[in-house]
Amino acid sequence: MEFRIKSGAPEKQKSQCLVAGVFSKGKLSPTAEALDKATGGRIKSVIKAGAMSGDTGSSRLLFDPEGTAAQQLLLVGLGEKEKFGPRAFREATITAVQALNEAGVKKALFLTAGDFPCEEDPLYWGVRHLVEAAEYAAYRYEATLSRKAPAATLKSIDVHYEGGGKAAAEKALRHASGIAAGTALARELGNLPGNVCTPSYLASQARKLAKDDKNIKATILSEADCKKLGMGSFLSVAKGSDEPAKFIVMEYKNTKGKTRPHVLVGKGLTFDTGGISLKPGPGMDEMKYDMCGGASVFGTIKAVSDMELPIHVVGLVPATENHINGKANKPGDVVTSLSGQTIEILNTDAEGRLILNDALTYAQRYKPVSLIDIATLTGACVIALGHHASGLMSKHDDLAEELLAAGNKAWDRAWRLPLWDEYQDQLKTKFADMANIGGKEAGSITAGCFLARYTEGQRWAHIDVAGSAWVSGNGPNKGATGRPVPLLSQYLIDKA
Repeated sequence: MEFRIKSGAPEKQKSQCLVAGVFSKGKLSPTAEALDKATGGRIKSVIKAGAMSGDTGSSRLLFDPEGTAAQQLLLVGLGEKEKFGPRAFREATITAVQALNEAGVKKALFLTAGDFPCEEDPLYWGVRHLVEAAEYAAYRYEATLSRKAPAATLKSIDVHYEGGGKAAAEKALRHASGIAAGTALARELGNLPGNVCTPSYLASQARKLAKDDKNIKATILSEADCKKLGMGSFLSVAKGSDEPAKFIVMEYKNTKGKTRPHVLVGKGLTFDTGGISLKPGPGMDEMKYDMCGGASVFGTIKAVSDMELPIHVVGLVPATENHINGKANKPGDVVTSLSGQTIEILNTDAEGRLILNDALTYAQRYKPVSLIDIATLTGACVIALGHHASGLMSKHDDLAEELLAAGNKAWDRAWRLPLWDEYQDQLKTKFADMANIGGKEAGSITAGCFLARYTEGQRWAHIDVAGSAWVSGNGPNKGATGRPVPLLSQYLIDKA
């Protein structure tokens, strides 16, 4: 979709359709108040007649709004004024985009950016959240459909700002467009089926990113390369599949001289059967989403590239399938990781940590400023936090606070879980340096404790997105969410 920034009196703006916000119980936003006066009280009369509630999810399209230069006026519900926040704002934007498409509108001017409830630069955040939410609503998955859905009519959105905020509005548009593009890439990779989005396909996408931006370099390590390095843990998972594993390295450098990078490590399980510890059949189709951590690394690299951030970022994605054949891991097997530590595999479905640990060890050659891994790692995280928050673990309080703050700003929130040494005892085993599972209790935390053993001396954090990376079920919203691309992008914006 195309976005532009516009200013001036709302009623004088020429547009096919103006979009203004209305709160519940007939309370008008400032822009709606101005339009109501310009139209001789038409908005209030519509509300009085019961044709517009202002509740979240409501909308009303008015034709030929006299007193304005627009052909149509869309009123969109903002919900209760006292509870108005980022969630209601973004939901109103999504409702508006859907209503405009249903009405066949091609071009609209949103007057709602100034309504965003924020004490810190409300115009910047209003424009940014509006654009990101609009792009999220506009996303369509079509890659494997023989009949394409009718094309969306809405092609262009102008975002209105007041006063002298042009610089902030343009900065917000640049950031939002980059983050939205990265989120869309992560969603697309996640939604593709496992027979299309293989490790080799992910490698080709890394090469494409590098081709599109001279600041990005892509390096693909083969299984033979990984074997020479000693990645026995990663390769133990890969040997169960006929699809060749790929260790994907993407480096974005838009800084001068030698700089230490921020390193992102994403779990790239393009399909997870569970191995011999086979997953139950219902819902197994959703195991194509087990690479969403890796997809978020792709999306974040895309976002920082599009935003042209002056920063140095390395993205690592160990990509493989977890399948079953005569060579596949068995419960009780012992493997040796790149770090030299040995692991007893008690459950072959706890494979994400087996590929991440070698990637975390590999990452240390870059001497990272920060090291963050992202993975759909544990079902236990879904039980603990549901589908709203990602799980965050770190022994570094400053890094954890920075990531939590970035998530709150970007409306891609996380919640911190403990990573105390006491949990490490659950990983003890007689036959190796550690087991790959720690029992039923605190499954998400013991998974984090396992990864922590490969990050000694590093400023490291772990983000478990098992509950936030995709929407389950058979409803219209099923599919990858692209999270936590907004959180990671905001963290890197703050660092840049």
